[in-house]
Amino acid sequence: MKSSKGKGFLGLLAILFSIGLFGYFGYDTMDDIKLGLDLEGGVSITYQADKADPSAEDMSDTVYKLQQRAQGYSTEAEVYQEGSNRINIDIPGESDANRILAELGKPGSLSFMDEQGNVILTGDQVKSAKAGIIDKNGIRENVVSLTLTDEGSQKFAEATEANIGKPIYIIYDNAIKSAPMVNTAITGGECYIEGMRDYEEAENLAATIRIGSLSLELEELRSNVVGAKLGQEAISTSLQAAAAGFIIVVMFMVAAYRIPGLASALALCLYVGLEIILLSAFEVTLTLPGIAGIILSIGMAVDANVIIFTRIKEEIGVGKTVKSAIKTGFAKALSAIIDGNVTTLIAAVVLFWRGSGTVKGFASTLAIGIILSMFTALFVTKGALYALYAAGFQDVKFYGVRKDVKVTNFLGKRKVFFTVSAAAVVIGWVFMGMGASSGKGALNYGMDFKGGTSTNVTFNEDMSLEDISSNVVPVVEKITGDSQVQTQKVTGTTEVIIKTKTLNVDQRQALNDALVEQFGVDADKITAESISGAVSNEMKQDALVAVVISTICMLIYIWFRFKDIRFAASAVLALVHDVMVVLTCYAVAKWPVGSTFIACMLTIVGYSINATIVIFDRIRENLQTKSHKEDLAALVNRSISETFTRSINTSVTTFIMVLVLFILGVSSIREFALPLMAGIIFGGYSSICVTGALWYVLTMKKKEVKAE
Repeated sequence: MKSSKGKGFLGLLAILFSIGLFGYFGYDTMDDIKLGLDLEGGVSITYQADKADPSAEDMSDTVYKLQQRAQGYSTEAEVYQEGSNRINIDIPGESDANRILAELGKPGSLSFMDEQGNVILTGDQVKSAKAGIIDKNGIRENVVSLTLTDEGSQKFAEATEANIGKPIYIIYDNAIKSAPMVNTAITGGECYIEGMRDYEEAENLAATIRIGSLSLELEELRSNVVGAKLGQEAISTSLQAAAAGFIIVVMFMVAAYRIPGLASALALCLYVGLEIILLSAFEVTLTLPGIAGIILSIGMAVDANVIIFTRIKEEIGVGKTVKSAIKTGFAKALSAIIDGNVTTLIAAVVLFWRGSGTVKGFASTLAIGIILSMFTALFVTKGALYALYAAGFQDVKFYGVRKDVKVTNFLGKRKVFFTVSAAAVVIGWVFMGMGASSGKGALNYGMDFKGGTSTNVTFNEDMSLEDISSNVVPVVEKITGDSQVQTQKVTGTTEVIIKTKTLNVDQRQALNDALVEQFGVDADKITAESISGAVSNEMKQDALVAVVISTICMLIYIWFRFKDIRFAASAVLALVHDVMVVLTCYAVAKWPVGSTFIACMLTIVGYSINATIVIFDRIRENLQTKSHKEDLAALVNRSISETFTRSINTSVTTFIMVLVLFILGVSSIREFALPLMAGIIFGGYSSICVTGALWYVLTMKKKEVKAE
């Protein structure tokens, strides 16, 4: 007995040590986590090449050119290609987007000059420039090979003949990039530049020369500027929300499940530390939606523990010892945990694939959270529970007992449930139809989905809606030429959001100047986001395609795992139901449909399927032990009733995390959290009231067909 207790205390010490160790490293690596511009502050720009299908070399050279220029603003600037013809630029710490936009997109001026400053060649007279290696007297030398146009060949021949033994300066953007010596007159239109230290230097010089001759023009698709102060406030409030939500969830788990709840609390503490370390290790760029993904994944991490603990209570209820119940509980919960998390992971993977920017960041944090939740539930919680048991917590009262479950006749009310669900979907279609017919759009599409420019202005004093309409709006209309200016106050602040049609750089600068001159606004407190209609249409398509792809993948997985298409079909129908009901909320409440809409809908899909899997897993298990006397309806009702407590508790814990996020988060987070809360409610409703009934109806229809 003493030996057992000793092992238990050692196990607890090992877990506490791991929590402390990973917590320390997590805290130590927090500063290494890359922050998105919505947290750090700065300018983000997306360009698109004017050519539909530019060459890979042209795109690479353009990225290189923009990288060189962007680093002039910040050494931490990032420039990367997206797709075949788009380039993203992130410049932290900057706030003057208009100036950067005006400068970045200008083509660089390339020229070849002699010592007297006479221009020998211009960039358009160079056909190609390539890095290479030549053999010179048995020595390999890095060079840049040049091919000139006919006009350039003639000019270069004359210039090199007149400048033998003298340098020719290669100048890009008023900076000397190279000064090779002329050894002989070059008359064939081809030559090479020697003296490169290594191949990388040769490649960089070749790229610089090619850039100067680029015909590739860039079009601004999207730009965004976020003040550093706003970013810091977002981090602060999100961390507060995470801490508050975490504490509430831990208290709920301990109150509901006693010693198992304490074990889950230890596992969740380790989970948080590991999450931070992995974010740093995988160099995930943390954004506001990414923080939401972390907080949401903490809520969902509880689900696996709830499934296990419910099973343990059931096993104790049928007369097993606590130790045996723990072992059996984990074994019986395994399939539901794996299937539920894998299906949710499918949504995260599709989101990462189809999303971009902040949406992709959300998918990354959600995927990491899902994987960690399985690990901590199946290994850490299990270890902590066995350690607590060995340490002396062996009495049944520490674990709770669940004896006979009161079976509710859910199927008897299926017509009511189906009617309510159908009515909710129809109401949504009606409101979307009314919106479309009025010309306002089926949904309240935000700027991300319809294009435009959003200017956030922090005034020196609080302004009423009447003051904004009478004083600010006319100024905006005069400068922008937009007669449909929309304004919105940010509650609790002096900030006003001004939404207009898409403005060019000059119009944005004129608007900023007017706000400063006429209202005394601090220029640093003006931020803006602009997006073109082309990107907006793509986002609509991405949202639809992402939901369709994830749904199909889930259908295939469930069909494979349950070996019954009726399980998959009913699960997918329930998913469609959840999506449509949440769309009804968007249509009726006029919630803005923005960049996080895709993430929100796919998260709802993933959450809903996770809840459904648990019920289906119990139906499958009960079918294997079904008595001849029990009919199918009674079995389904029993399966739903047995998992009812789990469904409610998981919904409560996840809802708590998102609710705290909604209460404490910044406005952009609230726009994400509000529909997510609706999705959690309706996802829980559909898994309990709709999904099992759908499976039953499909099964009975099949039997009727066979009987005929």
